Amino acid sequence: MEMDAPLDFESEDPLLSSPVALKKRKKIIGLDDLLTDHYKDKCKLVEKESKLAKKRKNYDSDDDDFGKEAVVSQVVDECQNKMNQLGGEEDTSIWGLNVFGEQKPPPALQTPELESCQFLQTFLNNEVNSLVNLTVEKGDVFLEGLLVNGWLSTLVSLTGHVEKSLAIWTFNLMLYSSREGLRTSACDFWKDIMLTTNEVEQQHLQVDWFPSYAQLGEALDTYGYRFECSLNPGLIHTGSGRGGPPQNIRAWIKFITICCQTKVKKNIFTSSEVGRLAEAIICLFLDRQFQGITVLLCECLQSLIHYFTDEDWKACCEKIAKSLVCRIPMDLNCLRAVECISGVDPRSKYLRSTVAYQILLICFKNEATNEEEVLRVLTSITVKDKSCDLFKLYIYLVLTENWLVGSRMCEGKPLTREMWGLFLRNCSCQIASTDLRSYASKVRNKASYILQSSFDE
Repeated sequence: MEMDAPLDFESEDPLLSSPVALKKRKKIIGLDDLLTDHYKDKCKLVEKESKLAKKRKNYDSDDDDFGKEAVVSQVVDECQNKMNQLGGEEDTSIWGLNVFGEQKPPPALQTPELESCQFLQTFLNNEVNSLVNLTVEKGDVFLEGLLVNGWLSTLVSLTGHVEKSLAIWTFNLMLYSSREGLRTSACDFWKDIMLTTNEVEQQHLQVDWFPSYAQLGEALDTYGYRFECSLNPGLIHTGSGRGGPPQNIRAWIKFITICCQTKVKKNIFTSSEVGRLAEAIICLFLDRQFQGITVLLCECLQSLIHYFTDEDWKACCEKIAKSLVCRIPMDLNCLRAVECISGVDPRSKYLRSTVAYQILLICFKNEATNEEEVLRVLTSITVKDKSCDLFKLYIYLVLTENWLVGSRMCEGKPLTREMWGLFLRNCSCQIASTDLRSYASKVRNKASYILQSSFDE
């Protein structure tokens, strides 16, 4: 064994036994490699300059800008056309009619008989008059002061007598005065003498004159209300007079409410006149300018509905409905006319049902003449047909709901109930959730809601 030879355990160590790595030689770069790298760098430089030139051309060229704008404009137009096809009518279909047109000049408010009014003469002949020097010429100013301050109704209640001249004077102020304080006070005066809660005072209070329906109609005519003409959507009356609702219409509505609620044993209106007034009030609901006085209109309509006797109610209710539907267009306005009859009492429900049924008869005037035929027409509509007008179908659905459900017309009529359920199932099941037609979701959701709420009881 040699002295310099490795030991046995050293030969087993991989670190000691691995051969020493030889250093790699560097690659020798030749002339061909240098030329190749040169041309590569040159190509990159040319390509970079080409891109920069193209960008400058795109920014500086008007023709390219116009071309891009034309492409973008075309894409936007295509998207807009598709959106209009999917649901343009649903957003543009609104209710609203112009009930009032040209206003006429109001009549003169002078009342010559006021000078001979016994109530005024009492103040003129009083000893206190020597201090205030009240004259006949200043009588109307004196009475206006009593009216505005609320003393006039108190004094006539004490005397127990409302003279004709005084009643006519306050009535004209209420309907034609341009001064808000006078017309409001005049309306309060009539409310005090007609709606007094003291039966003893009311029994002894003598009112010599009550306004008639003709005089209330003359006031509406002066205001520019359209009586006979059909109320078309968007109809705007053009003329030399003033347009729009008059400022005295609030007092007119309040006075009708007072006349229907009075306990005075006197029939101021006939049944047919009350029916025409109810029709006029419903038409006022269709004018968007009257949305601020909806509560006042609802109170007046309820008073008119309950003015009828039980014997006259059903016959007059049908007359109101038939007269009303001849003036209302068959669009969202007819739904507004039905839903404005918002009372929950039996009479309101019956009127709402009758009006809805008469509108359906107008919609199907060539196809249906009775209840069974109306339901047969509704169930025969092919809902999933792409040509089906879902906007009209939505109107039919809401009208039928108010006709049948509101007045419980289905009770005791199994065939009517079955056909109504079939129509609801067609509307809720045959219109897919992916249907993008106008009013598709409204018809489906409305029918599903009615179906669950009405038939799960």
